[in-house]
Amino acid sequence: MANTETYTVTGPDGDEDTVELPAGLVDLLTEQGEPSTRVITDVILQAMAQQAHVMVHHGHGDVPEDLIEMNDTAEELFEERFGQSLQDALGHSH
Repeated sequence: MANTETYTVTGPDGDEDTVELPAGLVDLLTEQGEPSTRVITDVILQAMAQQAHVMVHHGHGDVPEDLIEMNDTAEELFEERFGQSLQDALGHSH
């Protein structure tokens, strides 16, 4: 197995988890001068926004109001961070 790098995520309650990734993989995704941790947090926001989108717009049955609100917030945070809407990034809208 190739060398790995470990990243730690800390939640609002202080709980932590780690993830190991192949060494150098995160560096391939960084822009010049950008810290590797920014790439990790970008990916987290992208993944969570996409998951919320799927649950709200592609699930079955009634969607709870709190989930709709979480999705709206995730979309707002996505646009603030990346300068484009989630719908534009995904290539479709509802």
